[in-house]
Formats: sequence, C-alpha cells, structure tokens
Amino acid sequence: MTAGATPLRRIAYPTLAAPRDLGDWHLACVDHLHAARTGPASKAREDLTTDLFVLAQQLTTAKDGEFTELQRVEAALTMLQSNLSERLGDHAATIHWYRTARAAADRSGDLDLRLLIRSEEAAGGLYGQRDVGTVLSLVRKAEHLAGDAPSFWKAHLAGTRAKALSLLGQHDQALEALRVNVEYGGPDTPPIIPTLWTGDQPLFAQSWVYAGAGDENHGDQAREALLSLPRHRDRDTPYAANVRLHEAMCTIRKGGVDQGVAQAAHVLDAVPADRMTQFTTATGTFVLNTVPPEQRRRPAVLEFREVLARTAPAPALPVSV
Repeated sequence: MTAGATPLRRIAYPTLAAPRDLGDWHLACVDHLHAARTGPASKAREDLTTDLFVLAQQLTTAKDGEFTELQRVEAALTMLQSNLSERLGDHAATIHWYRTARAAADRSGDLDLRLLIRSEEAAGGLYGQRDVGTVLSLVRKAEHLAGDAPSFWKAHLAGTRAKALSLLGQHDQALEALRVNVEYGGPDTPPIIPTLWTGDQPLFAQSWVYAGAGDENHGDQAREALLSLPRHRDRDTPYAANVRLHEAMCTIRKGGVDQGVAQAAHVLDAVPADRMTQFTTATGTFVLNTVPPEQRRRPAVLEFREVLARTAPAPALPVSV
C-alpha cells in the first residue's frame, strides 16, 4: 500500500498510526461522509484509504472493550469506501468493499448496522454495477433480515425496490413501493454516521419514479422541493444533477425525444469534470434507455451519446497512501 506514497506521507505514518479513541473514530466517519458529499470522489477515497490502513493496524491490538465498536467503525468506513468506488465506476472494488463492510457489521452484532450496509449496497447497485434482478434479490435478502414488522429499513429498501421496478417499466408496482418509502420518515435509531440520512432522499426517490412513469406534475413537485433545499441550492451536488436528468427522462417519456436528450446533454456538460460520478453517468444512461429503440438514430440522440461518453468519469486509478 505504501509503494506509491509520497515522502511526506511516509514521514507522517508514525503519527497517523497512533491509536485513536472511539470519539475520534466516530468523528472520522462523519468527516469522511462530508468529504464524499462535497469534494472530488478520487481525493475523498484516497484520504479514506489512509484511515482504513490506520484502523486495520489498531484492530490488531484493540482490547475487548473497544474491539466491537471499532468493528462498527470498520463497517461504516468500508461502506463509505464502497460508495466512493461506486462513484468512480470501480465496480470490482465496490463489491469487494461491500463484502468487507457486511462482514464487519455482522461480526459486530449490530442489526441496524447490518441492515444499513445491505440497504446501501442494494441502492448503489442500480447505477450500472449490477443488473436490476440482482438488486431486487439483495433487497429481498435484506428485507428477510429486517423481519416482518414495519421499520425504517424496510421503508428504505422499498425506495430501492421502487427505483428498480421503475427501470423495469413496472410503474404501478414502483409507485406502490414508493408510497411505503416516503410515508415512514427517518431512521428509528440513528446509524453510526448520524448525518447519513437526509430528508431529501424520499424526494429523490419520488423524482425518479414519477419521471419514469411520465408523471410530469408530481415529478416536477418532487424535483423543485429537493432543489429548494439549502444543501442543493446553487450547488453541483449529484442529487441536483440527477433530478434534472429525471426531468429529461420524463420529457422523453411524454414524447419529447429531441428536447429531452438536449436537456440531459446540458445537465451533463454543466457538471465539473472532477465532480462527475458514475451515479450521474448511469442516470444519463437511464435517460438514453428511455428513448424508443426506433428513435435512437436521431441526430440529437446520437449527439447525446457522445456527450454521455465524453463526460463519464475517468477510469479509477489505484489508490496510493
């Protein structure tokens, strides 16, 4: 891991590797999530890899009193590493890190954490990493673990089911799952990263599912409500770009092929290169797939294909620490 490290980082390792207390590790989870949401994914992943190295060292010497909690931190941080790998389109690394996160969560015995990891893995799989059938299988397995009683996790999983069904064109079933998702509210128990869940997530699911069904009115309401939130206003967040792509998808669903792909091309071109992620590229692909097959040779559609390829995130490079 240190083969590509800069001399400065080698010098810093004795300090970086010093054992940290649990409060510092909990703060690290929040800090890395913030970095993932506000900066380039490649930089956030590199910084997180450093902390994963330090955490692995500390786990080898941890006492019984802190070992289980450090496993919870390991699960949370490797989940974030999975998410960052997803953003960079590094699908093999994503699957590896989710496997690591699931194992750490299972060893900790924390059911909420186990369900959190599985929910995030299923949700991220929709963006080109896995086929839709596999995503639905992951949802079913997580629902089985959650049990029969209503819970936030089952509602969260219903949101992923709604998006997956939307991609399959099963819009009535998608809308039924969406209702389960949006009516529950936030987590019953705050996860190890208390800032992970945000109130815009149900709005995002509504934007996606209504657009897929061609419901322009409800889709517009969800998108405008999301974009009016302070964290998205006048910012190039992935959520903001993606709901605008949902709008383009709905335009195509309503028959405006040229207008819809032009909207989508404009959205993709406006995202700064270092902020473009696989999440946005995959959503652009959803837009393209909405175009009826017999119209995919139209000049505007061919031009959009070029924009989609040109704006995709560069292949992920190995991370050095």
